Amino acid sequence: MGKGGISQESHGEENRAAWLLGVNNLKIQPFKLPSLGALDVRVRIKAVGICGSDVHYYKHMSCGDYQVKEPMVIGHECAGIIEEVGTEVKSLLPGDRVALEPGIGCWHCNPCKEGRYNLCHDMKFFATPPIHGSLADQIVHPASLCFKLPDNLTLEEGAMCEPLSVGVYACRRANVSPETTVLILGAGPIGLVTLLAAHAFGAPKVVVVDVDDHRLSVAKELGAAAVVKVSSDIQDVDKEVEEIEKAMGGAVDVTVDCCGMSKTVSTALGATASGGKVCVVGMAHCQMTVPLTPAAAREVDVVGVFRYRNTWPLCIEFLSSGKIDVKPLITHRFGFTQKEVEEAFETSARGGSAIKVMFNL
Repeated sequence: MGKGGISQESHGEENRAAWLLGVNNLKIQPFKLPSLGALDVRVRIKAVGICGSDVHYYKHMSCGDYQVKEPMVIGHECAGIIEEVGTEVKSLLPGDRVALEPGIGCWHCNPCKEGRYNLCHDMKFFATPPIHGSLADQIVHPASLCFKLPDNLTLEEGAMCEPLSVGVYACRRANVSPETTVLILGAGPIGLVTLLAAHAFGAPKVVVVDVDDHRLSVAKELGAAAVVKVSSDIQDVDKEVEEIEKAMGGAVDVTVDCCGMSKTVSTALGATASGGKVCVVGMAHCQMTVPLTPAAAREVDVVGVFRYRNTWPLCIEFLSSGKIDVKPLITHRFGFTQKEVEEAFETSARGGSAIKVMFNL
């Protein structure tokens, strides 16, 4: 399997990539391109965003159940320019600007055959061990997972289709519409793109909750009807639910939890109206103690989200039509040198004013 960048001998040119070698240890080193399959394209990567999972691998060599056991190329939010196409590729040409969906399903398992390829047990996903990522000069990827960008979108916006896809997919899972008010727990990058997606889906009112004043101010600038600052103390849930209900000024039809902790899920279950829906996107805690029985008695549905599926065309449509503007989320930009790679990851890890840190290659 060469797609996504398993390092192997090939006749392709030698290019550079950012390799994760250990905790806080990233090095730009040569990365051999895999051979180009008949249905593949070779892409010169031009924009790569840093995701929270990238930072977690950088700081801990792990993320959830995934452990980095050998050197791995990092990065998965990306866009670039087609350099070469396989012999059977008909939809793309050299020079086309594309956004890349980073996960390759097996297309043989039941989830894949049912169209739920994001749940594939053999998913090959950029920068998820042992699969190499896309922070490289060039990579090879299936043409079917490269989506042509219209002329009015930048390559940075193309790279932002990946995090935006999480918000778009969450809104789909939660059935967000012009008839649903939305509460978003967490104003990090995923919470903020979910805010933008909820507006694009027509939600008439969106309230955003976080512990950080700066993130809440950004959410307000991006169109949140109201923001609520909360604590990290689970004892405050009941009081904060009252504050959220007051801020919403009515029922909370849908809550999207972009944190995934005991406190945030408890808040979501308490704040969501009877018959409403809670969508759990964040996965900070593997096990939680939450008041599920009272929520079940009020028929509050709980749905999970794992990555996304079939979202790139809609993301591109939202961006090109102007319904969503992700440009304000890109707060820091870096080039592709050893010093800048290190600075970019440290900037993203520190948080603060950084929302989306972007590489321009």
